[in-house]
Amino acid sequence: MPTRTLLAGVGFVVLLAVVLQIGFGESLPASDVTPDDLARWKTELSNWGRWGADDELGALNLITPAKRREAAGLIREGHPVSMALEMDPVEAVDNSIPFVQEFYRVGGDEWTIHFHGAGITHVDSLAHIFDDGVTYNGYRPSDEVMLSTGPERGGVDVMRTGVMTRGILMDIPRLKGVEYLEPGTRIFPEDLEAWEAQAGMRVASGDALFIRIGRWARRAEVGPWSVHQEVAGLDPSVIPWLRERDVAILGSESSMDVAPPPGDLGRLVLHNFALVYLGVHVLDNMDLTAVGEAAAERNRWEFAVTFAPLIVRGGTGAAVNPIATF
Repeated sequence: MPTRTLLAGVGFVVLLAVVLQIGFGESLPASDVTPDDLARWKTELSNWGRWGADDELGALNLITPAKRREAAGLIREGHPVSMALEMDPVEAVDNSIPFVQEFYRVGGDEWTIHFHGAGITHVDSLAHIFDDGVTYNGYRPSDEVMLSTGPERGGVDVMRTGVMTRGILMDIPRLKGVEYLEPGTRIFPEDLEAWEAQAGMRVASGDALFIRIGRWARRAEVGPWSVHQEVAGLDPSVIPWLRERDVAILGSESSMDVAPPPGDLGRLVLHNFALVYLGVHVLDNMDLTAVGEAAAERNRWEFAVTFAPLIVRGGTGAAVNPIATF
């Protein structure tokens, strides 16, 4: 990651000393998150080795049998809601590689799916992102292996039995009293805790946390735009908060991070840190409109969530259809 040039001065030195003393579980304001903080968090907040040197599940280990039973207990009506986008065959600035469906006979079709993009709901495996050639838990495959057979560890096949846990929706536009968040809006730990207070709930170990920003409401009003360049999302200061709460799954209506990124931290800082160092699987480009409406009607922001990718050994991700059941 890029290193910020440090300017001399007593005031800056004092500020830096204060920042470096902030420990595990304490979040920092956006203006104080630096490349040095991120480097330090790679050690202080890392889940590497927490479940053994050979672990490939990462934070999915937090979804215990007891957690699944808790999730099942949240199903009171048996009312299911999809949290995925419909497959979109129309190319646009936010759907550069659209879904292709071809019918080769009556009653027969085949698909071409490019799931690592901004226009399709997908889960990223822990083999998707590398930091200095290393993925979650210190796995370092060679480029030859990656380009021939794919990663030997951390693919989507580790989720072959599916995921079921307690899901929590945080509807940040509703918190702010708007239809959607404007691109570039940062979401801080204080916003997440304000939502908890308003909803009367608390994110706990093994939960799947979904962040609604209102992307699809804005798209319906103003049309498509490049969410890679500009979108509302989580600020990097949320990283310690995620580790403190032991979130197991993280999902949003984009790729999680605010864009443009603050300071000189680079793109998708939180998204990539979650995958590589926290071992948290990430769900990108969800459509949280319907589940937001269902939750608001019931004034209940927790539900059972289930999803499963196709079993592809070494897959770096997969299209999924997460279901919230109330």
